[in-house]
Amino acid sequence: MASSTLEDGARGQAQRRRGCEHYDRGCLLKAPCCDKLYTCRLCHDNNEDHQLDRFKVKEVQCINSEKIQRAQQTCEECSTLFGEYYCSICHLFDKDKKQYHCENWNLIGPKEDYFHCLKCNLCLAVNLQGKHKCIENVSRQDCPICLEDIHTSRIVARVLPCGHLLHKTCYEDMLKEGYRCPLCMHSALDMSRHWRQLDDEVAQTPMPSEYQNMTVDILCNDCNGRSTVQFHILGMKCNICESYNTTQAGRYKISLDQQ
Repeated sequence: MASSTLEDGARGQAQRRRGCEHYDRGCLLKAPCCDKLYTCRLCHDNNEDHQLDRFKVKEVQCINSEKIQRAQQTCEECSTLFGEYYCSICHLFDKDKKQYHCENWNLIGPKEDYFHCLKCNLCLAVNLQGKHKCIENVSRQDCPICLEDIHTSRIVARVLPCGHLLHKTCYEDMLKEGYRCPLCMHSALDMSRHWRQLDDEVAQTPMPSEYQNMTVDILCNDCNGRSTVQFHILGMKCNICESYNTTQAGRYKISLDQQ
């Protein structure tokens, strides 16, 4: 049977200071999966070969009285405050950061700054209400860059214009290499200024005479439209939305008078 107590060194550290590197709290969680005591699920997951489901936590141990008791905000024996903030749904103890637990999603906050999109199954900033592209259950997908679960991650998620989600840190790393969503190739940020600069570069870079009447069919990754445009080595511009985020969708064509 797995030990129900924290190792001596870890307990001593917990008594010397509240919480861990992840959270400020005055108790240890009793993991229902292995009966071991850890300050938080992240500390548990870093030391075990399985994950702690904090929603299933039933008991905690006070770091002062060492009494194991039902999960609650204060110790029933010495009145130690386990956390300024306590969520009885997921058993999060921490400083009061104006967070709240959306029953349909996860911990977010402050509450007045967010709304829950039922189709995306995701809490979003209120300024995106009615202005974002819905993708059903997008919050239950893994980050396409690091392949880690977004729903349970402590890293903030970034909503792209196409509706897909990336970890904020993965999004920032992606922009060092490119500008397109790794899932659908839609532009991940407003590229209109860059497209206008590219207009000028195309205008100042005439193609050789044998290519001047060459056209090509393209597919736009931003509007999903198809069009036939003049070929240019610097880029082919969508006739519908004026984006240069396009791919060739057919063979090159040359007018008869140039053949």
